[in-house]
Amino acid sequence: MAGLAERCQQVLEASWISGERDGVRFAYTRPSPGRYRWQWYWDSCFAAMAWRHFDPARSRTELETLLAAARPDGFIGHTIFWEHPVSGARVLFYNVIHRDDFMTATIQPPALALAWHMAVGDPALEPRVVAHHEAITAERDLEGDGLIWILQPDESGLDASPQFDPIWRERAQGLPGFAELVRRNREREFRIEAVRADGDPVVCEVMTNVIHGLSRLALGLSSITPALIARCYDEPSGLFLPAVMPAVSSRIPLTVAALSPLALPDLPDEIGHRLAEYLFDEHRFWTEVPAPSVALVEPSFSLQEHFDGLRRYWRGPTWINSAWLLWRGIVRLGYEAQAATLARSIAETVVREGLREFYGPHDGRGMGATDFAWSALSLELLDSGNASAGVPGSP
Repeated sequence: MAGLAERCQQVLEASWISGERDGVRFAYTRPSPGRYRWQWYWDSCFAAMAWRHFDPARSRTELETLLAAARPDGFIGHTIFWEHPVSGARVLFYNVIHRDDFMTATIQPPALALAWHMAVGDPALEPRVVAHHEAITAERDLEGDGLIWILQPDESGLDASPQFDPIWRERAQGLPGFAELVRRNREREFRIEAVRADGDPVVCEVMTNVIHGLSRLALGLSSITPALIARCYDEPSGLFLPAVMPAVSSRIPLTVAALSPLALPDLPDEIGHRLAEYLFDEHRFWTEVPAPSVALVEPSFSLQEHFDGLRRYWRGPTWINSAWLLWRGIVRLGYEAQAATLARSIAETVVREGLREFYGPHDGRGMGATDFAWSALSLELLDSGNASAGVPGSP
């Protein structure tokens, strides 16, 4: 696609920042220089994947900077404040225990090993990457089946996704009550066992575990796909739904997360084809720029960027990272025409609108932050050979 690589490289290079904090050198890609200046965990993982097309050394530096922030046990928070700590009213919504903390005490989907495999080499040979993923599993595998659980919606990276509305209700992200959820969890030092013991929700979220599963495969570990099917696959509907403790009785809205297991290379084909039927349904997800983050038929679908002055993400627009996950799956299942359509639509939209945070699913209108680095993942869709990247034995 003419012009796509140039746009992506320009944004990545303009977003690169380096410096030193307490004798530790850092260098990373700001997710969006005008809006997001700190280092976000999965943003850096996606940026590293994109950098491999231009400067593989920066891919490694990006991920090494994440590792430089790790605690001795391997834990890495979802936001790292290299230049200055969070301040002012932001403290109400950021998952820090103390105002001057170096990073948040919560996670994002553990993509580090996947990114390392795609952009650097074998993550199993890097002890710090291994330690990081072991720390995530040790803390968040609450049921012993390899799946991980989250204690707040933002740990999924999907923030205000409607799938969380019936779970956290008035404390869902993007609502005023979210500050109360953060406050309660801060008192527990964001320890998930304490959250569960108090009877507040913990969630086995689907897309989080898809990325966790891809990282495990990149590390050469056993697959969690059978466990994800056993816990989250709803046979009657053919969809994956989050598991919740304590269980909720309200219906979970249909979002793109329900289709994300398409990206798992060992997902049984019969399940994958059922998910693909939903993806290719023009009344749900197969729009001009697929796939919207919420099915079009859902009452919660919205392209509104602000609600009562608060940003509520993942409630309708198309995001490049989720489109990339779905694309990987339909390539594997042999849907060549649909995969080419999705790839072409995404690439043309990014060339026309620039690297935006998300896009209108009907017209491709650029929305959210500008110069958004992880939208450079659109480069991956240019070659179907990239669909298996990060899986052992593949490029």
